[in-house]
Amino acid sequence: MLLKLQAKWRELKWIASLLVLTVSMSLFGYHLASFIQPQPLPLPQISNFSAFVPPLITAKQKPNDTDNTEADDRRNLARILREASTEEKTVIVTMMNQAYAERDSTFDVFLESFRFGNGTERLLRHVVVVCLDDKSYSRCLEVFPRRCFLLRTTGIDFSGERLFMKGDYLKMMWRRTEFLGSLLSLGYNFLFTDMDTVWLRDPFPRFIADVDFQIACDRFNGNSSDTRNYANGGFKYVIANPRTIEFYNYWYESRLRFPGKNEQDVINKIKNDRYIKKMGLKMRFLQTTHVGNFCQQDWDITKVCVMHGNCCIGQANKVKDLRQVLEDWTNFFANGDRKRGFRQPMNCRSSLRRKRPHIG
Repeated sequence: MLLKLQAKWRELKWIASLLVLTVSMSLFGYHLASFIQPQPLPLPQISNFSAFVPPLITAKQKPNDTDNTEADDRRNLARILREASTEEKTVIVTMMNQAYAERDSTFDVFLESFRFGNGTERLLRHVVVVCLDDKSYSRCLEVFPRRCFLLRTTGIDFSGERLFMKGDYLKMMWRRTEFLGSLLSLGYNFLFTDMDTVWLRDPFPRFIADVDFQIACDRFNGNSSDTRNYANGGFKYVIANPRTIEFYNYWYESRLRFPGKNEQDVINKIKNDRYIKKMGLKMRFLQTTHVGNFCQQDWDITKVCVMHGNCCIGQANKVKDLRQVLEDWTNFFANGDRKRGFRQPMNCRSSLRRKRPHIG
């Protein structure tokens, strides 16, 4: 009997020891896991940003599915930039989606203006059209081959008309800023132009020498250095250098400071930041005499280089009034009648009275 009790006691001690060991191992594993688990990284300091090349395809896609596509896209972009750039590595960049690519729409007026403008047709060889969806890319390849690049963005449909500050408009504008920043990192200067513009004269001679970043404004107060001019993101000339690369990083990341704002609103909020002054960026505002827009009340037809169809709601209204500008220009250029200028863009003006203004 005693021997049986001793054997039972040894069995109970062994089970108890096993339970203690199991609990100890579990606690050790828990503490070890909490020790090695990656902690969330702090937000990077703006001042430490380095040159970035944002992915042409967003990270939502699986690497195994996109490696080949992304590599093809990068090769295609490199080829387009190489063929389109000037000797100084400058390209003219515009963007469009399906809504702008329809026949007899904004894309057609944009291209026509280069052919009717004074000294602008030769600039077409330097134009790069960035397409935001498959249908606009197909149309671009039909009428402007070898200068079309498809910028893929997973999970977002950019094909339809985007009303100012509505739906995916903000995402589209920030995608544009991200892409343009990548061009600077690749070493290319660019003149970005919204597609709702007509080109009547070569604007390059009007740019100020030795300036990093030059941007249009809705109204010009006469001083190109005055940051009280309200910047318009639809037309800008940027030189690739460390200052502009850092500036585009800062601009893009500043969207987090101002949620719900587009890139134009944000640049107007940050243009006086001490950090921009510290980086030494030379920023200038372009005269509306040379880069005109529909926000103005009148224009000098003898001096306008580019006319921007902003302050307008609805693409049909834009197209009608931009074609009217092109007609007025053609009559002026053919007949030399300096007394006749541009007619008012009444379709766009009427659209503003019906709805809130589109100043993009």
